[in-house]
Amino acid sequence: MTMPAALPEAPELLQSLATALGLGLLVGLQREWVQSHVAGIRTFALLSLFGALCGVLGIVFGGWIIAAALIALASIVILGNLAELKSKQPDSGLTTEMAMLVMFATGIITVLGHRLIAVVIAGTVMVMLQSKKPLHNMVRRIGEDDLREIARLVLAGLVILPVLPNRDMGYLGVLNPFSIWLMVVLIIGISLAAYLAQKFLGGARGSVLAGIFGGLISSTATTASIARRSHDRGASAACLAAIALIASAIVFVRVIVEVVIAAPAHLRQMLPPLLSLMIWFGLVAAIAHRLSLKKGSHSMEEEAPPSELKSAVLFGLLYAVVLLVVAAARQHFGTSGMYVAAAISGLTDMDAITLSTSHLVSTGHLESSTAWRMILLGGMANIVFKAALVTILGVRSFIKPMLAGFAAALAGGGAIMLLWP
Repeated sequence: MTMPAALPEAPELLQSLATALGLGLLVGLQREWVQSHVAGIRTFALLSLFGALCGVLGIVFGGWIIAAALIALASIVILGNLAELKSKQPDSGLTTEMAMLVMFATGIITVLGHRLIAVVIAGTVMVMLQSKKPLHNMVRRIGEDDLREIARLVLAGLVILPVLPNRDMGYLGVLNPFSIWLMVVLIIGISLAAYLAQKFLGGARGSVLAGIFGGLISSTATTASIARRSHDRGASAACLAAIALIASAIVFVRVIVEVVIAAPAHLRQMLPPLLSLMIWFGLVAAIAHRLSLKKGSHSMEEEAPPSELKSAVLFGLLYAVVLLVVAAARQHFGTSGMYVAAAISGLTDMDAITLSTSHLVSTGHLESSTAWRMILLGGMANIVFKAALVTILGVRSFIKPMLAGFAAALAGGGAIMLLWP
């Protein structure tokens, strides 16, 4: 015959029971405030305490006690809802009932030595209950296209990614299917998050937010779009230039985030020069924005959802090609060959060269001092490409401030490349 498990010491047990009671009061406060007909502050407090006591009994007598208590709780909830259905204004939905079940389980884990987890769960429950209106408003603003892109992100990150092999293979051993697709998921996630933030926070209300979100989504696409809009009647060329320069400066924020994620062990060597260019370019964009305030305003229209599965696959292929090209250039042509590869890759897209170079650094295939220079060179090549777009697509009054801002950014980047130790 097995002996029953020992209970926690009295002070420890009292702390767990008090935690369960306090968490029940916390969630019950919110339910009482919204005048829930099913359970309020006292019911939730007693419910969490009941869960904690059932956890104590489960420790001594076995898990069947908890199962029986859960059945009893479900029966009480059903009886309560039967009575509620007879009223003239029944409480629709099962939110309160599900919260009761969660808080019952939360009370149990408080006596099992997981009070911190219980606190986090209860806090999350209260926040979710209190966020009913914002969450419902957000869902109502999400269109079919938005939902489709979210589903594609889920497909890429939660369905495809886990089944890919996580090992180096292929030419020169630099191709890792899991890592390659992880970067695809990262880019889709960043772009979609920026788009949703613009959609819900109102990025089109000001040139600063428009430039920030445009840079996070795609600075190249933003620059081309704004250059075309410079032909519109009544468009403020100075304000449009400020938006485009802000978007181009924000690219380096995105670059830094990608370096932090892909090469966290080499930040001391790689971040300072990249941060320097970001600050310098940000200063140029801030000056352009300051000057534009005296010449009218202009805002960007809401962009379409940025991510598509086809584009994601193409980016993954580009990322893999850059990995191979940089590794081959390093083996056959030395450092100069890698710089050429970085400049060509960075012309239209900074993500591929940033992530591939950071990956090579993290796996020991590339020196960090060479890596940040390649990323910087790719960024400067990207600026040159956007300058060409501006010259081809924009009007003269828009081209002049854009080229001046790009020239200043290139001068700063060149100085960093040459003078940084």
